[in-house]
This record gives sequence, C-alpha cells and structure tokens, in this order.
Amino acid sequence: MQVVTVEQMRSIEQAADSQGLTYATMMENAGRAVAAWLEGLGISGQHIVVLVGPGNNGGDGLVAAYYLHQAGAHVAVYCWKRDVTNDENWKRVESAGILTIWSEQDERYTRLKRLVAEADWIVDALLGTGVSKPITGSLQEILGVVSKSIAKRRGDKKVESFVRVLPATSQLRVDSKPQVLALDVPSGLNCDTGAVDPATLPADVTVTLAFPKVGLFLFPGAIMSGQLVVADIGIPAELAKGITLRVSTPDWIRTFLPRRPLDAHKGTFGKVMVVGGSVNYSGAPCLAASAAMRVGAGLVTLGIAEMLHPILAAKVSEATFLLLPHQLGALVPEAVKVLEKSLTGYDALLLGPGLGRDEQTIEFVARLLDLPLGERRARLGFLGATSVEGESRLTLPPVVIDADGLNALATLKGWAQHLPPSAVLTPHPGEMARLLNTAVAEVNAHRIELARQAAKEWGVVVLLKGAYTVIASPEGSTYINPFATPALATAGTGDVLAGAVAGFLAQGLNPFEAAVVGAYVHGLAGQMVSAEIGPAGAVASDLLSKLPLSLKSLAGR
Repeated sequence: MQVVTVEQMRSIEQAADSQGLTYATMMENAGRAVAAWLEGLGISGQHIVVLVGPGNNGGDGLVAAYYLHQAGAHVAVYCWKRDVTNDENWKRVESAGILTIWSEQDERYTRLKRLVAEADWIVDALLGTGVSKPITGSLQEILGVVSKSIAKRRGDKKVESFVRVLPATSQLRVDSKPQVLALDVPSGLNCDTGAVDPATLPADVTVTLAFPKVGLFLFPGAIMSGQLVVADIGIPAELAKGITLRVSTPDWIRTFLPRRPLDAHKGTFGKVMVVGGSVNYSGAPCLAASAAMRVGAGLVTLGIAEMLHPILAAKVSEATFLLLPHQLGALVPEAVKVLEKSLTGYDALLLGPGLGRDEQTIEFVARLLDLPLGERRARLGFLGATSVEGESRLTLPPVVIDADGLNALATLKGWAQHLPPSAVLTPHPGEMARLLNTAVAEVNAHRIELARQAAKEWGVVVLLKGAYTVIASPEGSTYINPFATPALATAGTGDVLAGAVAGFLAQGLNPFEAAVVGAYVHGLAGQMVSAEIGPAGAVASDLLSKLPLSLKSLAGR
C-alpha cells in the first residue's frame, strides 16, 4: 500500500476527478467509510459529536454524521467557520433532524463542554491534510476545551496510543470515554513532516482516506494518530502506481512467505552462517541464530571465537559451530581463511552481532568483505593499517551486516564502494549516524529520506531500525514497517531482527524481500509479546517463540 505526501494525494484526487470519480463522490465515500467503521463497533444508541471545519475534511465529517445518524447513533454536529451556502451535505444533515451547533453562538463553549461530557465518540473533522499555519484563535480554544473535557472525564489519565494495525480493522479496545476518531488526520498534524501543532487533539484512531500519509509514520505525529485505519474511497489503485514509498500489509507479506512442502528436509530451507560474538557480547549471536531457525531456516551455524564455544553451545542446542581463530575472544584476520573453507553451500551470512570493536576484529571484517583497510577515518583516531589490495575476493553468499559489523565499516574510508551488491545493512539510528558521519538527531529527523539516499548511494538494501522501521532498496523502492511498540525497545531485539532477515535470505527471498518480510514478522512478534506481557519487562528472547506464531498468523493457519 502506497504512502503519500500531501502533493501526491492532491494529484491523485485530481486524476480521479478527471476520470469521473468526482470530488463530491469521494467525499460521500469518505464519510460513509468512517461511519461504516464506527458502525462495525456497534454504535447504535451511543452519543457522537462531530467537529466540523470549513474545508473538504469538514464535508467528510458532515457525510459521516448523516450516516451515523442513520445507523442509530445520537449525533451532534459542532461547526466552526463553515460556509454552508449551497452545501448539500449540510442540508442533508439538517433535513435529518441532526442537532447542529455553531461555535460562534456557543458562549464560553458551554454547549461544547456538555456534548463532550456525555459523548462516547468525538469525530475530529476540523482540518485536513493541507494544514500549514499555526492553530490560533477560536479553533485553538475549541480544541483546548475538548482536550480538557476529555482529560477530566478520563481522570487525567495519560492514554497511550494504540498499536497500529494495517490494513483497516474494526477491532479497537475501548478503555475509556470519549474516544477520539480523527477523520483522515488529526487536526494540526503536518502530513509531510509529522510535526504537530500544540493544539492538536490526540486521536485514539485515525481513519485515513485512500492512502496513509507520510506524517502518520513520523514522530511526533505518529503518537498523536493512535491506531491507523485506511479507508477505501473508490480511487483506482493504478493512480498511485508511480509512488515508491509503501507500507507493508499482511496480504502483501503473505505472498512472500516461503513454502513448506511435505517432502522437505533441512537443506530445503537453506543454511545460515552467523559470525559474531565476543567476550562481552556472547548472547547476541545466540539470539540471531535462534531467530534464523525460528523463521524457518533449515540449518544455522555459529562462527565464533573458539573460547566462546562452551558458553554458546550450552545456550543454543540446535545450531552447529565453526570455531574461529581469536585473541582473547576477539576474532582476528586469520579467521577469514577458516571461513573461506567453510562457507561453500551456505545461503546467507550474518556478520556482526556481538562482534566487538577490537582493531583486529575490524581488520577481520575488512578482509572478509574485501574492503580497503588503508587509512582509517580520522575522526576515530586510528593509525594506518595494512592493505588487502591484490588478494582475491572471497565468494560470499548474500550478506546481512549488523551491529559491530556496521561499526567496523564506519571506521574505514571508502567502504561503501566495495560492499557486496547482495548485502543488507541493518543499522539502528546510532549506527546509521556513524555510517553517515552525522548526528543521531539528524537520522531521526529524516529517517525515510536518509534510508533511501543511503541505499541508492551504497548500492545495498538498508533497513533502518526503530519505530516504523524503514527498508529501502538501491532502486528506490521503500517500505515502512507498520509496527511501533516499546516492547521492542530493549537490548537484543535487533539481533533477533537481523537473524530473521538472514533466515529468510537462506530460504530464497531476495535481499529486499527478506528485509521487508523479516521486519514485518519481527514487528508482529513484538506486538504479540506486548499483548501478552505488556510494553515493559519484555526481553529479546521472548520474541523467539513468537516468530513462528507470527508466521502462522500471516499464513492464516
């Protein structure tokens, strides 16, 4: 499903209108879709307040109000600065006998406070996607009154945003009243940047129209949007074909899940080599290897320093081991020769979890990937090192580079021009900042743009971890992973994600597919953990048993 900017959405609507799907029809479809979603929750007899503004968003709200009334809800329309001359939707609302109140005639907002005090739902249809100016004056006052009234009813409890579910679902946990539904976007949210006005009313659910907007996946806008539902308003899908930014959906992910034939054996599902681990980080490669197995890889081998074997063998029963040369637990360049003899027949290589940052280990990474050592990046203060120019390049399977594998790259000049073309890089924002030689704040402020730019310039797949993980291909295709849960904000979950990507690579998915599918399955597992344990207290190993359940859920079994 495509994710659009404001200008792209405007162009799509213009194209739809020119093809015969008029703006009036799109408005009718939008309002009906919102009403239908609420009707699916069983709103007959409930009190619903629709906040209506002056533009098309307000028109969508009027249509929704009419159909909610038809569905048996007690509906009130609270209108701010709308010209209703020749407004057919307004006439229909009045003809239906729906209560209408003008904000200009509501002294001290007494009637608004009374409506909110008894409402089950508040529909925010004040401002749409085109907002650009700060919210001031009477609109700021209206939103302030609604916010304070809601807080008073909820006992001033902070209500966390719902986990997003795509595509549209009628499942919403209603813990307290009133619930806020934003029509298309919360009023005051910038749909291109995710910035929000201080007056913006936080939504429990946002029913966005036709396509999700970029700002709904960027912070702080993502926090204000709540659960995201995408409503079909009749726009032909081909009008958005040229848009390369998408959000992963269950139906799309399902098409790439590896088949599991009855006559399969372990070789059917591929072999993964995980190279990582050091004295201080022995758990990371175990998590990665276990994740690769849990997403279906047939055989996983841990390439580790020999001295770590007793520890890791006790932790992972199903893996095999390749013991590599080391110095005090840190892998050394001589380990490349051992790997060279053993990598034949492996379908994926994961490099980096727990590897450490010893200088000899950095040289090991450079030699394994055939990167020029030469001069290190001056900002890290390294002296010159030996060169590997003239040595024959190792033939590697598709590579996932994670954690300290990425940190090793960041110390080397010119690394990006020498990466294997089938590589997947999986940085978190800190690692991405080191690779780009920039600040973490810059990465977080421009996640989508920087991931796309890096994938193109480096010629590899970039998976930028974090809430709403971004996956970009060198060709420009980019996917947003529709999951954000604090249950994943704990050490080791990135190792699980890298292992899942490597597991799908081994099963035959191409690097971009493996990254997108791995991120989705990992995110869904995180959602399951959060539902079972809660947002706090989950640990990375809790994800492992949920990975196959995630696959089972996607497959519909």
